[in-house]
Amino acid sequence: MCNMLRINSLLSTIALFLCVFSSSSVTASVTYDDKAFIIDGRRRILISGSIHYPRSTPEFILGILWVKREKRAYAKWAAEMAVGLGTGVPWTMCKQEDAPDPIIDTCNGFYCEGFKPHKDYNPKMWTEAWTGWYTWFGGPAPNRPVEDLAFSVARFIQTNGSFVNYYMYHGGTNFGRTAAGHFIATSYDYDAPIDEYACAAFLANYDTESSATVTFQNKQYDLPPWSISILPDCKTAVFNTARINSQSSKMIMEPLSTGAFDWQSYSEETVSADDSDKLTTDGLWEEINVTRDASDYLWYLTNVNIQPDEGFLSNGQYPVLTVMSAGHGLQVFINGQLSGTVYGGLENPKLTFSDNVKLRAGINKISLLSVAVGLPSGGLHFETWNAGVLGPVTLKGLNEGTRDLTNQKWSYKIGLEGEALSLHTISGSSSVEWVEGPSLAQKQPMTWYKTTFNAPEGNDPLALDMNGMGKGLIWINGESIGRHWPGYIAKGHCNGCSYAGTFNENKCQTNCGEPSQRWYHIPRSWLKPKGNLLVVFEEWGGDPTAITLVRRRTERVCADIYEGQPSLKNWRMVASGTQDNLQSKAHLWCPQGQRISDFKFASYGLPQGTCGSFREGSCHAHRVLSNFGNNLVQLVVPNFRRNPSTHKKFSLRWLRTS
Repeated sequence: MCNMLRINSLLSTIALFLCVFSSSSVTASVTYDDKAFIIDGRRRILISGSIHYPRSTPEFILGILWVKREKRAYAKWAAEMAVGLGTGVPWTMCKQEDAPDPIIDTCNGFYCEGFKPHKDYNPKMWTEAWTGWYTWFGGPAPNRPVEDLAFSVARFIQTNGSFVNYYMYHGGTNFGRTAAGHFIATSYDYDAPIDEYACAAFLANYDTESSATVTFQNKQYDLPPWSISILPDCKTAVFNTARINSQSSKMIMEPLSTGAFDWQSYSEETVSADDSDKLTTDGLWEEINVTRDASDYLWYLTNVNIQPDEGFLSNGQYPVLTVMSAGHGLQVFINGQLSGTVYGGLENPKLTFSDNVKLRAGINKISLLSVAVGLPSGGLHFETWNAGVLGPVTLKGLNEGTRDLTNQKWSYKIGLEGEALSLHTISGSSSVEWVEGPSLAQKQPMTWYKTTFNAPEGNDPLALDMNGMGKGLIWINGESIGRHWPGYIAKGHCNGCSYAGTFNENKCQTNCGEPSQRWYHIPRSWLKPKGNLLVVFEEWGGDPTAITLVRRRTERVCADIYEGQPSLKNWRMVASGTQDNLQSKAHLWCPQGQRISDFKFASYGLPQGTCGSFREGSCHAHRVLSNFGNNLVQLVVPNFRRNPSTHKKFSLRWLRTS
C-alpha cells in the first residue's frame, strides 16, 4: 500500500474553494501552468458544480447537422471564435485530444486520475466529474455511492488535478420536450453531495475488500477499503471518503387528500393518406429531418389495394405486415384501428413490427405513428443515428406472395391534431367537445384527458403519480411537464450496492421491475390558487382515475458518526484555540413544517447494516444521546475507552418525522 501513498506538500499552501460567479464586474489576472490555475498571483484548486440544462433548441438544428459533417472544421472554428472574444480567461474543450492551442483539453468521466492533458504546460482539469448517471425510460435508477465519488475526486487531486466540476451537482426536471438524448427520462437528477475542503496529505487504500493500517509520520491511521483520508495538518484525519459524518434522508411521495380528479376525455382521430394538410412523396423519409423536432410524432401514411379474389379473404389467414423502424416507438393502425405497438430502448432504439393485420377488399388505409423520444446528444458517429420508419415495409401472405410497400407513395403529417389545436391550453381545449362520466374513455390509445384542480395548501413539493398510465405528455396551465412513460418497466440488476470498487452506470441500480419514472414534478410557481388546468395525452391507453397528486416529504432521517473523525470546522476551532476537544458529530434536521418524533435505533460500537436495516453489532453501548430537541438534534460521540484494533461508530436509524 505504501507505494500508493502520495503526499503533495504543495497543497498546504493552496486554498481550496468553491468557484461562484456573480453578476458584478470583477477584474482578475488568470494564468496557469501544469500544476494549477494562478489567479491574481495565487495558485488555486477550483471546484464547481453543474445544474441540469437544456441542449440545443430546434432553431439550431441546421447548424448541428453541419457540425456532424464537419467535426474538425467546427472544432477549429469554435476555438478561434472563443479566443477571439478576448475575455482574458482560459477556454476548454472536453474530451478533445487535438484541441488547438491555447484551448485546454479536459477529462469527463467517473474517474480521471489517469488523464493527462495533451500539452505538458496545461493544467489537469476534470470538467465533468460524474456524480451518478442519468435515468432513461426502460432503465433502473442509477445511484453512485457518495463514498466512491469522494474517493475519485480525492484521487484526482492527489494526482495533480487542479479543477473539478461535479456533473451534475444539482439535477431536476427538463420541462417540456427539452430532455436531451434518446429515451432520457423527464427527470435529469444526479443526486450527489459536494464537499469543500483543503488538504495537505492524502492517505489512500485502493483495496476493495480489506482495511489497511498506515503509519505516517510516526502515527497510525486506519483506512477502510476503497477510501482516502485527508489530513489538513498532516496529523488529524478530518475526512475519510468511506466515513462521512452526515445525515441521510428517506423521502416518500405522500398522496394528498384532495379527492379524485374529475376527468374529461377527447379521442384523437387517426390520420390517413386521404386527409388534407400533408406531404406526399415516393419512399420513406427519416423522421427528424421531416419534423425538425417540432413534435415527437410523425405519421407515415399509405394505401394498399386488396383484390376481391385474395385467398386470405376466404380462409381467414390474414397477411403479415412487417415494418422496420430506426426508433424509437411505433403504433400501427389499419383502417383506423390499432393493430399493435412496439418500442425500442436506450441501447438498441431500432424496432420491428411484424404481425397479422386485418385487411378487407378494396382500399385499406395504413397509418404508422412514429414516435421520437429525444435527440442524439453524443456518442460514436452520432451524426449517423436516425429515427422513424426507414423500411423495409412489406406485406406477406398475398396471392402474389410478398408485396414491398417501401418505395410506393407515402404521405407525411407532423404532429397530432391535439397539438395543432393546442388542447393543452385553456383557449385551445374549448375548441373540441369533451366527454365525461360514463362516456369517459379509459384504456384507449390516442386519448386526451383534462381536469382542473386547486393548489394544495403548504409549501411541500408536489408531483403527479402517473402509475396508471402508459406513455404520453403532460401539461399544467399550458406549460409542458414533459414526457410520461410509466408503462416502460425498468430492467436491470438491482442486487444491492457496495461503495468499494470501480463505479459504472450499471452499478448500484434501484427500481428494477418498476416504472423508470413514476412521479412527475409540478413546480408550485406554475400553479394558481384555484382552477389549474391539467392535460394529459395518452398514446397507449391508461386509466386516468389512477392519477393522483402527491407531496414529497421526509419519512425518516439517519446518520453514521465515526469515532476519531472530527469535522473540518471542529478541527479548525481546535487548531485556533477556540475549542479544546476534537469531536465527531452530526446534525439532524427536518424540513420546515416537520419534526423528529421518535428514535427507532441508536447504537454506539460496531453496529451493522445500513439506514433502514441497522442492527446491534458485537460491541454496543447505551445512553449516548444528548441535546434532543424538536427540530434539531446534535449528537456527540462520547469518549469511551477505545480498542485500537477497532474503529467504532454511532448509528441512528428511522427517526420518523411527522
